[in-house]
Amino acid sequence: MNAPYDGDRGQGAGGAGSSGGPSMPSGPEQVPPVPDPYLQDAYDRDPYRAQDLSAQDPVAEALYDRASHPPPPPGTYQPPQPLYQQPPATQYAPDPRIWAQTPPPEPAGPSRHLPYGEDAATTQFVGVDDLVTQASEDREEPDAFAHLFRDQEGQAGAPAPAEPEPAPAPAPPKAGGRASGLLKSSAVMAAGTLVSRLTGFVRSLVITAALGAALLGDSFTIAYTLPTMIYILTVGGGLNSVFVPQLVRSMRDDEDGGEAYANRLLTLVMVALGVIVAIAVFAAPLLIHLMSSTIANDPAADNVATTFARYCLPTIFFMGVHVVMGQILNARGKFGAMMWTPVLNNIVMIFTFGMFIWVYGTSAESHMGVQTIPPEGIRLLGIGTLLGLVVQALAMIPYLREAGFRFRPRFDWKGHGLGKTVKLAKWTVLFVFANQAGVLVVTQLATSAGKASGRNGAGFLAYSNAQLIWGMPQAIITVSVMAALLPRISRAAHDNDPGAVRDDISQGLRNSAVAIVPVAFAFLALGVPMCTLLYSSSGTEAARSMGFILMAFGLGLIPYSVQYVVLRGFYAYEDTRTPFYNTVIVAAVNAAASALCYVVLPAQWAVVGMAASYGLAYAVGVGIAWRRLRNRLGGDLDGAQVVRTYARLCLAAVPAAVIGGGVGFALLLALGEGAFGSLIALIFGGAALLGVFFVAAKRMRIEEINGMVGMVRGRLGR
Repeated sequence: MNAPYDGDRGQGAGGAGSSGGPSMPSGPEQVPPVPDPYLQDAYDRDPYRAQDLSAQDPVAEALYDRASHPPPPPGTYQPPQPLYQQPPATQYAPDPRIWAQTPPPEPAGPSRHLPYGEDAATTQFVGVDDLVTQASEDREEPDAFAHLFRDQEGQAGAPAPAEPEPAPAPAPPKAGGRASGLLKSSAVMAAGTLVSRLTGFVRSLVITAALGAALLGDSFTIAYTLPTMIYILTVGGGLNSVFVPQLVRSMRDDEDGGEAYANRLLTLVMVALGVIVAIAVFAAPLLIHLMSSTIANDPAADNVATTFARYCLPTIFFMGVHVVMGQILNARGKFGAMMWTPVLNNIVMIFTFGMFIWVYGTSAESHMGVQTIPPEGIRLLGIGTLLGLVVQALAMIPYLREAGFRFRPRFDWKGHGLGKTVKLAKWTVLFVFANQAGVLVVTQLATSAGKASGRNGAGFLAYSNAQLIWGMPQAIITVSVMAALLPRISRAAHDNDPGAVRDDISQGLRNSAVAIVPVAFAFLALGVPMCTLLYSSSGTEAARSMGFILMAFGLGLIPYSVQYVVLRGFYAYEDTRTPFYNTVIVAAVNAAASALCYVVLPAQWAVVGMAASYGLAYAVGVGIAWRRLRNRLGGDLDGAQVVRTYARLCLAAVPAAVIGGGVGFALLLALGEGAFGSLIALIFGGAALLGVFFVAAKRMRIEEINGMVGMVRGRLGR
């Protein structure tokens, strides 16, 4: 079997007429050996060695473009290296102390590409683990003559038909992964929060239209805010931040999936809130005085506010029950109910205040104040407000049943982990106390400044309405994203995986920044047309004042959103002490700056300064919280990527805010500050702002913007 002739090289490796064996020296005594015809040229050069080893596939050879890659000219081939060669012998003797010498390294070059022995289909590798695990198995020894038996059977008769192979099982549907699950959960919550916030806007519109933006509106706003403040001070802080990780852990560790723990928690919260409601209703006059001494010192305003408060304070119970049920559903991966059920509360309140307007007319028509509002009107508004929270809480029951949860009151609270939860919630309650202390200072100063200014839209109701608009992006974007991320962050923290915690927090910050940053600059640029459009029924003066307050709030939305995300990292590690200290600093800065604005600025601009102080306080808090969480995660919080994203978004938003704000104010001056002029200014100014921002962001190649655009295009099928 002669080797094929290689025309490019001429002779074989052994030369013309040479044999594969070693040549013998010539001499008279020795006869040249006769070449063995079967071994001759057996070790001659492989003809395929001159080609690229990766191009030996016939398909690749057929597709190889030789016109683009011509062969080298004759005479320039590299001298071939022997394919198989023994490693060079070592110059040292083997060490007798080592029973197995380290094999020499395999030579580099073509010898690494062996023609056999590398294919898993033809080579079986058996290791020590295989020998140990298969030692006790009774395996049939392979029969070396089995092929003869098969041949004889084939000659004797037709072979039996082969059994059909079973059809492969259908592949399971491909899961979307963590990112798609997060986006889906966030989308459901964002949709519910959006509808809730929109109906909340309508609720604030009808409240302002019915009661006005003067002392009567401030009295109802304080009474309506009081239950939320008491709930957060007592139970809400712990429920919102501590109990979600505890519920997740109980679902993982308990045999019943955490159902008994959830029943004990819900029973404990119901008993505690019942006691709190009884005490709060009895102490309503004192609470009104604590909220606003300005209203408490006015007998008519104090009477109206106290009556409203006694109708509103029982909502604490239903508020807490709703939150506990929602957290139980969140721990089970059901995020939509907690975001959608507040819509029912808003609908009930809108209907209630609509009935009030239908009976008594708007504030601009009736000029109703704290001295002239009838008791029947107070009763109507109070019962409607209470009924809204009752409906909101009861609407959670069908969702719980669908999730497989059945409430059974359990009073065996001791020894089942609730003590640890209460201990963890201790710092959260102190955190809420510090936060609400700053709110109390602002409430006192805002009501006093509103009454001293003698103008509509310069008091606490205007501050609350502007803050409601300002907080909508935070509730829709950041809260929705982090509500879906918080159980995942809690699991990563429980598994002691700081890298996963860091990545999830970085993802939450950057994903929310895509919407938070441009909206914050939009509030700064278009705050006046927004408020004059929404609150034009309360009068142009009050609506314009709310617009200036919204503009002052504007940029504070960025640190406020970042602070919310960063604090979730501490809660995942069950660290509630650090958020408490951080909130003390934020509340102290907010109270001090608000008091300074109240003293320095004129009464009609004092609340505007308080709104700017709110964002300043959170900017200080973000710096402190960021450094502490970075140290907690081992000195890495993905700061470079997060800061780069926020910086680029801000650079893209600055020219957009200048151009969009200029267009809006020009149209507002040309068309007037009525509802029509504000709508046109908001539409064209907002379009200019978004267009410039999008173009600038694309120029800067902000990857989060590109990802969002790609996702939208994918949804649209383009």
